[in-house]
Amino acid sequence: MAESRAHVSLVQPVPRRPRGRPRKSAEHPDEGNRRHELMEHAARLFLVKGYAATTTRDIAAAMGMHSGSPFYYFKSKSALLYAVMREGMEMAAASQRQALARLAPEADAHARLRVLVRHHFDILLGPASGFIPVMLYEWRSLTAAQKKGVSQIKDAYEAAWMPTLAQLFDAGFLRAEPAVARLFIFGALNWSVQWFHARGSHSLDELTDEALRLFAGQA
Repeated sequence: MAESRAHVSLVQPVPRRPRGRPRKSAEHPDEGNRRHELMEHAARLFLVKGYAATTTRDIAAAMGMHSGSPFYYFKSKSALLYAVMREGMEMAAASQRQALARLAPEADAHARLRVLVRHHFDILLGPASGFIPVMLYEWRSLTAAQKKGVSQIKDAYEAAWMPTLAQLFDAGFLRAEPAVARLFIFGALNWSVQWFHARGSHSLDELTDEALRLFAGQA
């Protein structure tokens, strides 16, 4: 019996494997960066092929992943589309706040409108664009709950324009009521994703000048 007990005491328990996802190692890229990269590739595919025609296999191939790997980051293709729109809108709102914060305190309403329009062109048509145009093309592909989540951020983004539009209206530069003017302005700016070409005859700065002449009568 003594020999038996001694033998048992030398047996080491098998370590239990932790549940859940394996820990990241130094060889793997940061998961947050990988997730964002996945969203960027998905956004480009949604724009080129359309959401319905894009498969998770397409997205995985663009990332050099196995076909099921995107589900490590997103539960479904629908969840990925929602993330592209919601997080794209959050980034646009944050960069808009930063653009306005860089204005001088004495900047007038025309200067603020210029910054707002130029920034909006940048997120629609600039080198880092993609997330917001997906929202314009694929809004119908969201569920009702997803639309509500994105709308909350979009509404706050557009509400930041209202003080500037109200000042222009009070000064006589804006003929339409501010709330209605906002709808017309965003409709016109957003439609530019249909016809703008980066190698065309107008730069984004020149388009901004044209928009200010159209919306606020600025020469």
